[in-house]
Amino acid sequence: MNNRQISPLSLIELIESQRYGVEYQPIVDLKSKEIMAYECLARFTDIDNNNIPPDIIYAALHDSSLSLFQVEYQQKLLQLNCAPMNSDIFVNLDQDSYFSIGEGNENNPFLKLFKSFNHANIVVELIESLEVNDSIKSLSMIDILAKNGINTAIDDVCSPLSMVSTSVIQMVDYIKLDKHVVAEKHNKHFMLLVEALINYAHSAGKKIILEGIETESDIIFARKINADYVQGFLFKKWFHCHK
Repeated sequence: MNNRQISPLSLIELIESQRYGVEYQPIVDLKSKEIMAYECLARFTDIDNNNIPPDIIYAALHDSSLSLFQVEYQQKLLQLNCAPMNSDIFVNLDQDSYFSIGEGNENNPFLKLFKSFNHANIVVELIESLEVNDSIKSLSMIDILAKNGINTAIDDVCSPLSMVSTSVIQMVDYIKLDKHVVAEKHNKHFMLLVEALINYAHSAGKKIILEGIETESDIIFARKINADYVQGFLFKKWFHCHK
């Protein structure tokens, strides 16, 4: 297996063995320094217990909508079953996964799962995409979740590889700024855009989460741009859970 793909046989073996895991990373309130929520991150291992990057798995799964649903749903069950209590939980959900079995509304298994979770508030995190069709799916998915009282967030905003959908940004409750923002903090022209986005978010009653926080100077930067919450390797990861 190379760094860009997984063989069909290895993928089938992984699914049959359900070698799934989850890692919980804290999202920290900048003012109180308290943990506000945990993000659930999917983890996978091969037959030798070596980690496989999740993006490789999900890229392969997009060739089969039913397999995509099967893996994503099992991941969400694991993430919620092992979730820390009494803190909000951020769960990533690909738009294609949500609509993979053709049920968008009340009969959608993901929606039923989220509504049945009563230990804490769930925030569904959507991934920014270069595809226009994904943005259209995102809008539909956000609308359905909002009507059922489930908050949403948009991830990877300001990443060089993402396409910003202004409609999606208007509908979500949280805007997660990609780690690229920290990397480009000395780029004055880029930061004009970031600051305008943060000002809009706060004017519209939304919260900003800055990712990629690794040093104390990153914390100072987060305060300077008026982020609400931060996330990154500076904060100790919570724990791992395996199926």
